[in-house]
Amino acid sequence: MAEPKKFVVSTLKYRPQTFAEVTGQEHITHTLRNAIRRDRLANAYLFCGPRGVGKTSTARILAKAMNCTDIRDGEPCNHCQSCRSITDGRSLDVIELDAASNRGIDEVRDLRENVRFPPTLSKIKVYIIDEAHQLTKEAFNALLKTLEE
Repeated sequence: MAEPKKFVVSTLKYRPQTFAEVTGQEHITHTLRNAIRRDRLANAYLFCGPRGVGKTSTARILAKAMNCTDIRDGEPCNHCQSCRSITDGRSLDVIELDAASNRGIDEVRDLRENVRFPPTLSKIKVYIIDEAHQLTKEAFNALLKTLEE
């Protein structure tokens, strides 16, 4: 008996996996690749812009590049264990927080507690806070305090 085909949302199926695949953001991806090549990454990055321009995708690619064990010219290899686990959403060291759903001070306090622990399997622990503009004022202030420390 044939197994039914699995439905995959096209935006997920065709999501960029390398900086070269990100469309219309060459000035950003070029800057990020240079930072990776020169090992001059900042402690935090803020990606802003209209919906659908690749903010979250670029953040995920950056997380992969920062933790890739076979980085090539600032691009993640997408084949090493680290890249695969990040792509599959099962990396313990790349944490995504949906601020639209988790917008309160308690969620940011939990994040602040977890920031103190070193990465378990990756080189660098990365937090991607999607829809950060939806955090409450108190949560945003707590997040800023964390970034300043």
